[in-house]
Amino acid sequence: MARRELDKQVYQRDKPSWLEREWERFTDWLGDLLQRAAAPNAQGNGSGWVSVAVIILILAVAIALVAWLMWGRRNPRSRGDALLEDEPSTALDHRDAAEAHAAAGQWAEAIRERLRAVARDLEERAVVSPRPGRTADELAAEAGEALPQLAEELRGGVRVFDDVWYGDRPGTSEGYARLKGLDERLQETRPKPLEDDDLVPAVTGEEGGPRW
Repeated sequence: MARRELDKQVYQRDKPSWLEREWERFTDWLGDLLQRAAAPNAQGNGSGWVSVAVIILILAVAIALVAWLMWGRRNPRSRGDALLEDEPSTALDHRDAAEAHAAAGQWAEAIRERLRAVARDLEERAVVSPRPGRTADELAAEAGEALPQLAEELRGGVRVFDDVWYGDRPGTSEGYARLKGLDERLQETRPKPLEDDDLVPAVTGEEGGPRW
């Protein structure tokens, strides 16, 4: 009866958790290694030098882990990065760059440039307002409101971009073809009427689609 009583959870809550027990075992083991490393020749069997080697290995792994985490924070492929850069560019510029990357088999870069072409084209036609710092996900959300018939395709195109550019998945010709098809369908789609009556459509550009 006493054992059953002591097995109740109320008596177990002050016991260290599994993680705490494992950490204590690790620190005890590390402390033992440090003691051996402090006197590598004391036992005369070389175990001290083995301890030194193990400690160096542990430090190397820890440094590599920290470096990897820091590199991940500085990785330019951050999901919150702006889609368009600050340099002046046109949708046609990005389409030309995308086709050049595609011809070279650089599918990840081609996908990025084609999505940039989509973003710039939507800004040029006033489907979305020009806004520095807009991300790909924000582009899909804003353009999807203006062009609800293509909202799902916009989200799908951005998923392709995210998977390749941020998810480290390989770019493919199929993924690029999907972005290219989205770009072409968007060019053929007339946005909903603008609220500003002073804005009128300009002459159609060579790459197709009216310029607002």
